[in-house]
Amino acid sequence: MKSTGKKINSKKSAGKPVEKIPEQGKRLFTVIIFSENTVGLLNQITIIFTRRQLNIETLSVSPSAIEGIHKFTITTFADEVTIEKVVNQIDKRVDILKAYYNTDEDLVYQEIALYKLSTALFIRMDGVEELIRKYNARVLEINEDCVVLEKNGHYEETQALFHELSERIGVLQFIRSGRIAITKSKVERLSDMLAAMESKLERKK
Repeated sequence: MKSTGKKINSKKSAGKPVEKIPEQGKRLFTVIIFSENTVGLLNQITIIFTRRQLNIETLSVSPSAIEGIHKFTITTFADEVTIEKVVNQIDKRVDILKAYYNTDEDLVYQEIALYKLSTALFIRMDGVEELIRKYNARVLEINEDCVVLEKNGHYEETQALFHELSERIGVLQFIRSGRIAITKSKVERLSDMLAAMESKLERKK
């Protein structure tokens, strides 16, 4: 490929993350699904969201507090009528033990973000230590070429750090995880889940 001969701006930032702006009448819901780790299940869940024209904003899967049971955490913008229909449809599947939807007020939740920066620009930036303290971030990796910062928090907090770094020195790479969340209740609705497990095992017989 022929070079254009144009000089690349070393402070040019990576593509900006898309801001989460809900449509009128919609809000962010967190859908939590408990299931055994069945092959193809994630694709089937995604299809249910697609049919309702709901975009999955974030997705994470991990083991739950119950051995052998996995927990899917999905965020999406929707109205409550639609999200209730989606969760009910997911919950009716034989391979799903239980599905719930929650608002932010029901949950303790976090996301993790990584920021890759130029070492030369980072070192020369004024107030590096103050910025790290301000956002409660930490240096995860540093070498002669790049610095990687880690920030845990809510979407708005990780986004704010991205904007400040972009404006001051540029961001070479950026990635943010899906939401991880637990409910504020004492247990993970264990009794409901165990009852659902027994019921669905009976239906499989």
